[in-house]
Amino acid sequence: MKKMVKVMAIAASVAMLVPMAGCGNSSKGSSSGANDKDVSGKITVWGWGEGMDQLVKGFEKAYPKVKVKYTSTGTASETATGLQNAVAAGKGIPDVSMLQGTDVAQFAIGKSIDDLSAYKAEKFADDYSQGAWRKLQVEGKPFGMPIDSGPMAFFYNKAIFDKAGISDPPQTWDEYYEDAQKIHALGDQYFITNNSGNKDSYSEFNAMIWQAGANPVKVDGENLTLNLTVKDKAIKKVVDFQQKLIDEDLVNTKVGNWTDDWNRSLNDGSDASLAIGGWMPVNLENGAPDQKGNWRVAPMPQWEKGSKMGAEDGGSALVIPTKGDNKNKAAAWKFVEFETHGKGAQIMADTGTFPALKSILDSDAFKNKKDEFFGGQQVNQVLSEAAGYKVSDFTFLPYSAYAQSIYGDFIANAYSKKDKLSNALQQYQDKLVEYGNGQGYSVNK
Repeated sequence: MKKMVKVMAIAASVAMLVPMAGCGNSSKGSSSGANDKDVSGKITVWGWGEGMDQLVKGFEKAYPKVKVKYTSTGTASETATGLQNAVAAGKGIPDVSMLQGTDVAQFAIGKSIDDLSAYKAEKFADDYSQGAWRKLQVEGKPFGMPIDSGPMAFFYNKAIFDKAGISDPPQTWDEYYEDAQKIHALGDQYFITNNSGNKDSYSEFNAMIWQAGANPVKVDGENLTLNLTVKDKAIKKVVDFQQKLIDEDLVNTKVGNWTDDWNRSLNDGSDASLAIGGWMPVNLENGAPDQKGNWRVAPMPQWEKGSKMGAEDGGSALVIPTKGDNKNKAAAWKFVEFETHGKGAQIMADTGTFPALKSILDSDAFKNKKDEFFGGQQVNQVLSEAAGYKVSDFTFLPYSAYAQSIYGDFIANAYSKKDKLSNALQQYQDKLVEYGNGQGYSVNK
């Protein structure tokens, strides 16, 4: 792997000279610029999810001299693996690829995707929600353009909260703890939420420590510093809070995220809330149909009353893979710009993608939509506000997929009371440091 990292770096040093010249005037301004019609070529695009067919049709109409060959590459994880394999093989590399936001650092540090500064991408920074934009920055440079976002919000079952005598959702984590006690007092089967520490809790864990102000990964080329331990004050705050919930049996540790039992617990009301990304409404509608009308959305509880700190859970981006053949760079960038910032962003929003672009997030058509599953609440009013919360810098490991795959091996022990969460995190970090060094990075050295 170390050799591969070095090889990628050499390839990138050649390729990165090209985008500025390759894009020329075509990288300036919006997708409606006068020179846009002159952009030509055939580009290959990898991705997943709904709306891509409509998107490609819209792009080819806007750029009639560009033809797009779109390939659905499965899940986000499968797409990242496929791109990594293509880069390693040096062939079959697409001109544009979707990536999950947590995977962008891996390819950026491996020098296998373009620093989008070459396309002047940074001029769009203020047009996106902070969380969606910042998670795609590596060493202060943009390596991806946001497609969608997942601002953390608090989803709660109002009927269960009412039953427990709670009139309003918690504004702080201290109030959340008090509400957890009241809800569990309804009966042993009732919990304010679930958390088993399984691998599918990885994303929410990162979002929680992000909201608390932690930034556990520092990148300096191939040199990484990782601190996931309670030596970091922000992480200690989250760990101590979670440990208290575990010790007092206030969180459902028997049910893991995205399992059938999880849907059942949400559908029968025994798990009464979720702190999760803003893309959750459609999943609740599908997974908890019996609770239609009972769920509501509120801002995330805060560590300090009155503050408005946010974080991101999930979300995807478009990247431009680096390669020797750069004849399609201008057309590739136009596709990226169209989907993430041009008319394509609205096409994606209309097909169910939770937007990252402020112009859509702040639009009346988006915010004023009422959702009967949420009792007629204008859910997007809350989610749009959450997307505007302040977020701190946060960098994911360049081997984030591996970090997620082993997360449950260590952290689940804490939620089953076989270990303390602080110890489990220390052991988890030790394994991540060992793995990173074995992959050619220099971690904590």
